[in-house]
Amino acid sequence: MSHAPTFLTCSALSFAWPDGTTVFDGFQLAVGPGRTGLIGLNGSGKSTLLRLLAGELTPSAGTVKAAGDIGYLPQTVVFDTGLRVDEALGIAATRAGLLAIETGDTSEAHFTAVGDDWDVEERARATLDQLGLGRIGLDRTIGEMSGGECVLLRFAALLLARPDILLLDEPTNNLDLVARERLYAAVDSWSGVMVVVSHDRALLERVDQIADLRDGDVRWYGGTYSAYEEALAQEQEAAERMVRVAEADVHRQKRELADAQVKLARRARYGQKMYDTKREPRIVMNARKRAAQESAGKHRILHTEKLAEAKERLDEAVEAVRDDDEIRIELPRTTVPRAGRS
Repeated sequence: MSHAPTFLTCSALSFAWPDGTTVFDGFQLAVGPGRTGLIGLNGSGKSTLLRLLAGELTPSAGTVKAAGDIGYLPQTVVFDTGLRVDEALGIAATRAGLLAIETGDTSEAHFTAVGDDWDVEERARATLDQLGLGRIGLDRTIGEMSGGECVLLRFAALLLARPDILLLDEPTNNLDLVARERLYAAVDSWSGVMVVVSHDRALLERVDQIADLRDGDVRWYGGTYSAYEEALAQEQEAAERMVRVAEADVHRQKRELADAQVKLARRARYGQKMYDTKREPRIVMNARKRAAQESAGKHRILHTEKLAEAKERLDEAVEAVRDDDEIRIELPRTTVPRAGRS
């Protein structure tokens, strides 16, 4: 049977912050094709994992491998406010080379700067237009743009670079409704590999699989966030059913232990009565007493062990039930802060 190719791999990955806080210890991950929604509790390490995959952080042990170029959109996008749009897009040198060639300067350096990217301006304008930034000129400065526009501009730069893999960390946080719809459309049209961390349900309804990061491990669920919810509900129902079964078993083992102790006590009283009345030879009665004591001890141990095993199964069943709001999916804020000046 053929297996889907793997584009991102973490092998025995470990990472801790300088204060000693461990985030990952022997972590394993294999990301295949398509769009993956990475979810988990706040503090579970989602953003840290993206930074490790992007090469922004170095693991203390283990390896991270990527089959292709990576484009990374951090949760917080910061630009020098004096930067021009074409510089933020990473095409300033190419534009300069094109302009020089158009004016008659055939220096080899200009052709090297352009490479095969003769249509870079057209692609840039088309990408900006796709994201609702078509009115922004390539020579405009970042300081004139809002925070949401800066996020989209960074995303546009990634699309222009045409990476094989996109890593997006809460990309819709600072976007209004219209801007989010633009980004959703870009995500829908993306044909490469994508891993997106988000609490935006509309965005998570556009992924092909969900990776649930929990307790330093990942569980995979095929389909969108809605499919994940359905699968999780079924798991929860099964886990709660196992708790009820385990609770019933604990009660049964307690009753059996209590019943056994009552029976053993009765036998002991009967044996003592026989011993006191001397109805049998002393040697026989002593042998019976020893045998009864040994049998009582074995029964007590057997029932105690069964009760301990039942309690252990109950603890395991309870642990499998998620008793908190594991992932809180909310619509992102619709306010768009202005870009600050440095």
